[in-house]
Amino acid sequence: MKKKQIIGIIVTGLVIIAVGVTGVLGNVIKAKFTETEETMGFWESIMSADISEEIILPEEDFIGLINVEGEIGPSTESLWSYTESTYNHDLYMDYVDSLIHADNNKGIMLYIDSPGGTVYESDELYLKLMEYKKVTGRPIYAYFASQACSGGYYIAMAADYIVANRNCWTGSIGVIVSLLNCKDLYDKLGIEEIDITSGANKAMGSAALDLTEEQYAILQSLVDEAYDQFVEIVCDGRKMDDATVRSLADGRIYSAKQAAEHKLVDLVGTMDEAKAALEKKAKVSGDITYYAPENGASGMFSVLYGMVNQWKPKSDTELATDIIENKGNGVLKYYAK
Repeated sequence: MKKKQIIGIIVTGLVIIAVGVTGVLGNVIKAKFTETEETMGFWESIMSADISEEIILPEEDFIGLINVEGEIGPSTESLWSYTESTYNHDLYMDYVDSLIHADNNKGIMLYIDSPGGTVYESDELYLKLMEYKKVTGRPIYAYFASQACSGGYYIAMAADYIVANRNCWTGSIGVIVSLLNCKDLYDKLGIEEIDITSGANKAMGSAALDLTEEQYAILQSLVDEAYDQFVEIVCDGRKMDDATVRSLADGRIYSAKQAAEHKLVDLVGTMDEAKAALEKKAKVSGDITYYAPENGASGMFSVLYGMVNQWKPKSDTELATDIIENKGNGVLKYYAK
């Protein structure tokens, strides 16, 4: 990292600390004179502050733009939180709700550049988009950038028309649950996990325990159910029969050209071509506004943290913790590994 960048990070950090200290001192002094308890929860309120912002829609006719970028999952709720993903689930759900009631909205463009993510959030946004179409009758088009895999493809099934960049990878229609078994490692380190449970399967998936055949079957049943749901969504979205979709939905990734050949997308083209097609369908002029709500998902201090995170190497402990918490957390995902 260049010397100027390091100095910039240090200065920014000092400014943030100074502002925080000044705020605390100000509240302490105020509390002393007014005999209040405002300082009691000062840091707690900062740490858990809501990052959501009011959505103010354009006054002129516009097309709603939703950027499904990064890994799909729950919204970040703290100003101090850092995430590499720009996906903001709560914002997009609220945005679609506001579009439903906006008479000057003429349609939605989904810009998708995502490897997928959690089953819950993928399905919730899909259902909200389908509600939008049912209530308004307005079109939804999708543009696939570098990747539109698994949960990203799932959400796109709400679209009437899909355009994929020629270098896009898409598909990965399937479900995955990742678990880590650290039992041998724990044994070597002399670590023993003790679980007091109400049933034989309550602690299944623990990193310190082997899965039994019954537990494996339980998890497989959850995956199969989510997979069936995915197949049904694709059948409805692409007007294809169950057998055809299942023959394509073995988890593999398709190039844009391959996806078009299998009718998983409608056109291999550019964002401009996607916009032109949507504008024709929505019967609007070429100078129509595309409006995307301001995304505050990354948090107030995440820019600074992210800059530091890029050059600061992780310790072995941090790497192990990251693997256990994020790679083997047992959450159902529509995700391309």
